Amino acid sequence: MRTKAFSPPSYYLQQVLPKMLELGAVRIAPFSNRLSHSVPSDVQKLRCLANYEALRFSESIRILAENMVGRMIKRSSLTGGKFVSVHLRFEEDMVAFSCCTYDGDSKENNAMENARERSWRGKFHRPGRVINPEANRRNGRCPLTPLEVGMMLRGMGFDNTTSLYVASGKIYNAEKYMTPLRQLFPLLQTKQTLATSKELALFKGHSSRLAALDYTICLHSEVFVMTQGSNFPHFLMGHRRYIYGGHAKTIKPDKSKLVQLFDNPNIRWDQFKHHMQDMRRHSETKGFGLRKPQESIYNLPMPDCMCQQAEI
Repeated sequence: MRTKAFSPPSYYLQQVLPKMLELGAVRIAPFSNRLSHSVPSDVQKLRCLANYEALRFSESIRILAENMVGRMIKRSSLTGGKFVSVHLRFEEDMVAFSCCTYDGDSKENNAMENARERSWRGKFHRPGRVINPEANRRNGRCPLTPLEVGMMLRGMGFDNTTSLYVASGKIYNAEKYMTPLRQLFPLLQTKQTLATSKELALFKGHSSRLAALDYTICLHSEVFVMTQGSNFPHFLMGHRRYIYGGHAKTIKPDKSKLVQLFDNPNIRWDQFKHHMQDMRRHSETKGFGLRKPQESIYNLPMPDCMCQQAEI
């Protein structure tokens, strides 16, 4: 059943409930942001209970994810079992959708054009559509490359003894782009290094199940680093705030500022580090955020889901 985004509770009582009573169950599509952020407190409490307490991944996902978290902690012995997780959005479809340029050669251009046509069928060739890779990059809309993520983290003070977990799909041109990140962070782990091929076989071809493994590991990291907006980091930030009492460390970089620094040929490493450490401090001080009326409860569960936990 298709529903309107950000609908009030009355919409569900008048439009969805009759269908559910008639059919026994309804499947709402699309799923994200179907209920208004501003709802009565009793509805908000129910939403908190559903999202942060009641909902669970399936048993097969939960068991493997918990085992992988344990392995990640064990492999983070140099840092007392603490590790940093990064949500790296540099998959082929993400790079293609961004319309950004990286290598800039004909091979990349053809690959990205084919990917866009395969997934979005003419969307990027509609009349009036202008693709401007330079403007996209200046405005912080381009996915960060693994090297850029590595430089950012090293500038922020994470050295080569940092245990790093990279959550991602299949990285675009991984052999080329992941090599420098692995050199900067030799203790880097992924799903493929924490789980055996046999363990992952059940999840092969199911991107959402694989993302659930990533989600669980990121949930238990000491620091979570987002590199691109999407539902995954949006929900994860809120979930981490909830389970850690608002004190979860999350780094949300200012990508437009990052681009200015990356593209400045005259910047010195000490200057770059200064900017990165400022960015890190600014991110971490925003961990305990209070939700404003029109902001998302999934990203900012305080105060609705946290100040009255005893009553939920």
